[in-house]
Amino acid sequence: MLGPPVCRFPPKEDVDEYVKLGHEEQQKRLQAIIKKIDLDSDGFLTESELSSWIQMSFKHYAMQEAKQQFVEYDKNNDGTVTWDEYNIQMYDRVIDFDENTALDDAEEESFRQEFVIQEALEEHDKNGDGFVSLEEFLGDYRRDPTANEDPEWILVEKDRFVNDYDKDNDGRLDPQELLSWVVPNNQGIAQEEALHLIDEMDLNGDKKLSEEEILEDQDLFLTSEATDYGRQLHDDYFYHDEL
Repeated sequence: MLGPPVCRFPPKEDVDEYVKLGHEEQQKRLQAIIKKIDLDSDGFLTESELSSWIQMSFKHYAMQEAKQQFVEYDKNNDGTVTWDEYNIQMYDRVIDFDENTALDDAEEESFRQEFVIQEALEEHDKNGDGFVSLEEFLGDYRRDPTANEDPEWILVEKDRFVNDYDKDNDGRLDPQELLSWVVPNNQGIAQEEALHLIDEMDLNGDKKLSEEEILEDQDLFLTSEATDYGRQLHDDYFYHDEL
C-alpha cells in the first residue's frame, strides 16, 4: 500500500554544504556512498539499489529529527510521547490519521510509525518476545486437518511473510521489518527518483549507473534524493566504511 511520499527538502544551506568540501574529499565520500548503494558489489547501481538506498535515507533523517524534538513533545515528562502530545505540540490540536495513508510530514510520520509498531506488537506478539513469528502473523488460522493443503490466501500470506517482510530470513519480524507490513512507505517517490537518475545519467543505455557515469555528472547526483541533496556527504552514517 502506497501513500503520498514522505520526504523533506533540507534548507538551502544544507543543500550547498557539500560544495564547501574540497574536490578530492567530496569525490572520496561520494565514491564511498556509491559503494554502499551497490549492494551486490557488481560495480553498477540498479533502480532497485537506488530506490532502497533513498528509502533508507528518508527513514534515517526522519527518525533523527523526531528524536531531537522528543523532549519538546513529552509534556508530562514521563519518558514517552503519546500521539496526542505530539499533535498538540505541533498543531495545537489532535490530528486523526488513516492508517493506510502516509502522512506528509516526515517527523510526524516517523512518530506515527513508532506508535503503529507498538500497537502491532501488542496485537500480534502473543508470547511477548518483541517479534512477530509466522504463526503470530497468520493470527488465529488453524489448518483444517482434513485438508490436503493450506487455502490459497494462506499460501499468499506465507509468501509475503518470507519474501517481502522477513528481510533477514530469521523466521520472525523485528520492529523495523514490521514497518513494511503495517505502515505505508516511501517506495513510490524513491522509485521515481531512481528512474529519473538513470534516465538522466545512463550514458550507454544499460539501465544502470556505473561510478564513471555518476562522476561524469556528479552535481546532478549530489542534488538529488540519492544523497539527500548532498547532505549525506556530511553525515558519516552514510559515507563511513561501516553502515
